[in-house]
Formats: sequence, structure tokens, C-alpha cells
Amino acid sequence: MFTGTATDRVFNFSPGPAVLPLPVLEQAQRELVSLPGYGMSVLEMSHRSQGFLDILADTKRLLKELLGIPDTYHVIFLQGGSRLQFSMVPMNLLRGSAQPADYLVTGSWSKYAVAEAQREGAVNVVWDGKSTNYDRLPLAGDLKLNPAAPYVYTCSNETIQGVQFQSEIETGKVPLVCDASSDFIHRPLPIGKYGLLYACAQKNAGPAGVTAVIIRDDLAQRGAENLPGYLHYANHIKEDSLYNTPPTFAIYLMRLVCLWLRDEIGGLAKMHAFNKQKAKILYDVIDASGGFYRGHAQKAFRSLMNVTFRLPSEQLEKEFVKLGEERSLDGLKGHRSVGGIRASIYNAMPLAGVESLAEFMKEFKATRG
Repeated sequence: MFTGTATDRVFNFSPGPAVLPLPVLEQAQRELVSLPGYGMSVLEMSHRSQGFLDILADTKRLLKELLGIPDTYHVIFLQGGSRLQFSMVPMNLLRGSAQPADYLVTGSWSKYAVAEAQREGAVNVVWDGKSTNYDRLPLAGDLKLNPAAPYVYTCSNETIQGVQFQSEIETGKVPLVCDASSDFIHRPLPIGKYGLLYACAQKNAGPAGVTAVIIRDDLAQRGAENLPGYLHYANHIKEDSLYNTPPTFAIYLMRLVCLWLRDEIGGLAKMHAFNKQKAKILYDVIDASGGFYRGHAQKAFRSLMNVTFRLPSEQLEKEFVKLGEERSLDGLKGHRSVGGIRASIYNAMPLAGVESLAEFMKEFKATRG
């Protein structure tokens, strides 16, 4: 598997904007001034030119190919990130509903989503992990879903707490809506189990600025006609993501990431296997540390994307982050709301980066433990 890095690059463990595949950055660098065949940079290209329309169509095609998206779904590219989707989802799917939407609160991001949904209608929090500080996810028997709900909302991976669904919850005929921002295209997905899935790109799929939305056709028609134009999914579908000027360069980079996944990695099944390999290296160090490193998430719910853990004291955590930076291990400081350490090991994090962090963790414990 890929291990190459440029000599002047650190290992970037930031939760996002996050590490991008080196071959993608190098290709973008080569094509920045003049995209071959077009005589200008993508940054200068009209969003209605044939050149960009080709990029847009190819990005959609590649996502459909990688994820096996059926023709009954639409792929659109929006701006505003997850924060906008926290509002767009209930505006289109909850407003005017006689039944509340079911929400699972599994960490910080799903908690934010609930607060926005409550502006639009009634919300039923069917599970909340607050009592155990969001260190686990619900089991099948924990959920009592409303079969008449307009949708069930989940966040597939909570970056701050480091918990992740490894499979989809069963919602019957109720549409499953998912914020997949931090683990998008990290594994194959049974798209048919989702009604709507969205992901801002800056974790696994590209740079900040573009959000991919995959929405089933029947749900796209739900939004009321009196919604503000930009906030109606149907308008973006009708205009093929050109309702306003889209984030052209971010879409171009997402296309390059998709090509990298298909041609260099070999697809999402191989990407998933590699992600599990990387995560196991770090979790093995945590588990073998005798409590020096304490993982936040319970073992059955650990994230493959964000490895979160604490050290015996905040002073040691500060020292760990500082010495890590000196070893070119960047972005390890945990989120300000929970503290500790967070190593984000998204798709593009090379094996060499994970191995370097694991060795540093062992050495740090040997001298401080």
C-alpha cells in the first residue's frame, strides 16, 4: 500500500481540513496554471464552460461508481458544510410534518444537528449517549423508533469523541438520514439503506468548501415550494448543482480523490481494509500501555478515522503534543471541549505516518510512564 511522502511534509493528523493524498496534490500542482487541453486554470474556468461541466459530470460518475449509487438517487454538490445541512435536512423533510423526526445523539455533531432541527419542527431524541460521555453507540435493543417518523437522523462518525457506526441501523421504511462528513468514502456503503447521506469534503473527499449530498428521488420532492431557493434540494437537482456558482476547484479536487481511490487504492473495499490496518496499530499501542493511554471510546465502538485518548495528566498531554510536533507529527491536540489527544487517520494518512506515531507513543510511555 502507499507509503510515500514528500521530504518537507509533516504527518498531518488534523481532524479537518485534513491530509490529502500526495498524488492528488501533485497532480493539482501540475495542472494549476493550465488544465491540459483547456489553456487555463480550473480556478479561472467558468462553471458553465464545457471544461467544468465535464469535471462536474465525471465527479458525479466516479462517486456513483465507487459507492454503487442507484439511478433512483441524485448527487449534488453544495456549500455551507454540515452546519447548513443541519438546517436543510429538517427544512426539506420535517417542516409541516405531523410526526417528529427521530434523532440519535451520539456526540457533539449530532447534538448540534438536533438544536437546528428543533427550529423547524418536533424532534424525538431516541437515544442520547450523554450519560456515558458519548463513549459508545446504541445497540439494536436500545432504540425504539417511530415507524411513522419522517426520517431517522444519525452521524456515522463523531470526530470529537471518536465513536463510529461500523454498519447501518435498521429503520424499516423510515428514511435514514446520515451525516457522513468524517468517514465518507472510507468503506463501501449499502446506499439503498439511506434516504439521504451528506458529507462535507474536508476529511476524506477533498478540501473545505464543497459538500456532497446523495438523496433519494422521493425525498428530494418533499421540500415545500415556499422554501428559500438555495435551501430547496429540488432546485439544486434541477440545475445539476449549478443553481449558484459551485465551488469549482473543490469539486475538481474531489474528482482527483475519487480517481486516486479507484485507480491507486483499488476501490472502497481495499480502502476499508487499509483503514482498519492503520487504526489497529494505534489501538494496539493504547491497549498495551497498561492504562498510560486511555482510549475514550469503548472498544466495540472505536472510530477508524479519529483515535481519541487521554494521558495520566494534562501536563503530559501538552508535552506529548509539543514533542510530537518536533517529530513532524502535527495536529494531535484533542478538541477543546474534551481535551486529550486525537489522531485523525483519514483515508489519505499513509501507513508511515501511523507507524511513526505508534513508535513515538511507545517511546513517550517508556520515558514518562
